[in-house]
Parts: sequence; C-alpha cells; structure tokens
Amino acid sequence: MIRIVLVDDHELVRTGFRHILAREADLEVVGEAASGEDGIALVRRIKPEVVLMDLYLPGMSGLEAIERIVRGDTSTRVIAVSAQDEQPFPRRALDAGASGYLSKACPAGELVRAVRDVARGGRYLSADVAREVALSSMPGSDRSPFESLSTRELEVALQLARGGDLQGIARLLSLSPKTVATYKYRLYDKLGVDTDVALARLAQRFGLPVD
Repeated sequence: MIRIVLVDDHELVRTGFRHILAREADLEVVGEAASGEDGIALVRRIKPEVVLMDLYLPGMSGLEAIERIVRGDTSTRVIAVSAQDEQPFPRRALDAGASGYLSKACPAGELVRAVRDVARGGRYLSADVAREVALSSMPGSDRSPFESLSTRELEVALQLARGGDLQGIARLLSLSPKTVATYKYRLYDKLGVDTDVALARLAQRFGLPVD
C-alpha cells in the first residue's frame, strides 16, 4: 500500500485528490494538512511514502516545506503540485528535492501514475513541464530573471505583479508589512525594476501567472 499525505490550503483541492486516489486499491490518503508547518509535522509522525505538496501556501512556502521533508529522517518522497507550470517554479521545486511536478489541471490518471512512479523511486514530470525544464537548461536559452529570486522573494513578486498591496501580501504570507516591503525592494533591485507596473510587465514577458 502506498500511503499519501496531502498538503494544500484549499480543502476543495484536497477533497478532489482524495476522491481520485481512493478509487485505487493500492493507494491510501493517510493524512491532510493546510500549511507547510502542519504538513512537515504530519510527515514526521506518519512517515508516508509520498506527499502531494502545493507550492503556494500561507506562511512557510511549499518549496521550503519540500526541502525540510527531503532533508528529514524519512524516506518520504514529494511531488510538487501547482497551478504554476512556468519556469522558474518546476526547476525550483526539483532543486528543493521534489521527485515530481504536476499541474493541478492534470488528468486524474496522470496523478495516479505520478504517485506510483515516485513511490517506486522514480521521477515524474508531465510532458509540458519536462519540456520547459529542458529548454531552460539549454545554453543560450532566455533564462527568466525571476530564477535569481529567493523563494519568498518570488512569492512576493507574484503578488505584487497581481496588484497586491503590502498589507494584503503580509496577511497572505503570514509576514509583517515591513518584512514584505524589505522583500519588495530587494527583488526590485535584483530584477532591475522600480515600479509594480514594470514588475508586472516583466512577469508577463517571462510567462509567470499574474492574471
């Protein structure tokens, strides 16, 4: 039996995944969490074979949670699951230690196949994601400047590009507005922009989900 933990802050997403996986005789969802912190605690207690980890979580990001789980004293493997298929997200998740990357829009059969492949020690990337990762690694490729950002800077950048204000972003990421402002001007410097409008245009140019 392949035991699975779901980590996603949207109950509807967890419910959908749970119903898909429950149809399979060899798969069992043994725990759910709505935050990275709770997910890590659950994994340490249950030691499942596979974790399905949302990347965009309040508080601790899914990327940081992946790193901590993979570095932990278990053999648990992680599949990143996100609505964001564009670089730098897949590469960042793989660098953090994820064994797979799936879109939340993937077919039910692909979710099941990915869980089985990763539980057996393999890796799983959907065809579109694998192509993005391969192209981004080629010499001369138009690498995204967003790859230079830290995980938290990237999260703040996306929210700013979507029109978020400091107070709202602070609440979403469980940070102080002052900390968000620090991240904002740090990422401005790294990306060579000086307004949220310029940031949004740059994000759109490199295919980040800002709508």
